[in-house]
Amino acid sequence: MYEFKDNYKTGIDFVDQEHKRLFEIAEEAYQLQQNEFIPDKYDNIVTILENLRDYTKFHFEHEENYMKEIGYKGMFTQKVQHDAFIAKLEGLDLESLDENSDEAISDILTFLTDWLVEHILNVDKLIG
Repeated sequence: MYEFKDNYKTGIDFVDQEHKRLFEIAEEAYQLQQNEFIPDKYDNIVTILENLRDYTKFHFEHEENYMKEIGYKGMFTQKVQHDAFIAKLEGLDLESLDENSDEAISDILTFLTDWLVEHILNVDKLIG
C-alpha cells in the first residue's frame, strides 16, 4: 500500500533513498494494522514509532545539512516543519495507543501519509 513512487523523487539521491525508507516504515505500520493475528499490537506500535522518530531525525539532519551546503533559501521553513513533525511524534500519548491500537495505527498512518505526500511533493521537491 505504501510505496515510494517516481513522482516523489526530488532528484537528490540520498534524500530520495531516505524518503523511501520513511515509506517502508509507513508500510510496516499498515501491515501491522492489517494483521488480525496479533491481538496486542502495542509493543509493535511503540517499536514502529521509535524507528520512525529516530529515522526521521536522522533524515532531517541530512536534509538540513544539504540545504545549508547549497544555501537553500527555504531552509528555515523546512526546519520549522521538521521540528513540528518531531514534536508531534514525541507528543503521542502512549497510553491511548494501548487502549485502541488499531485506531492509533490508523491515526498514525493518516498523519504520516499526509506529511509524506504533502511535504515531499510541495516542499522537498523544491530543493531539487
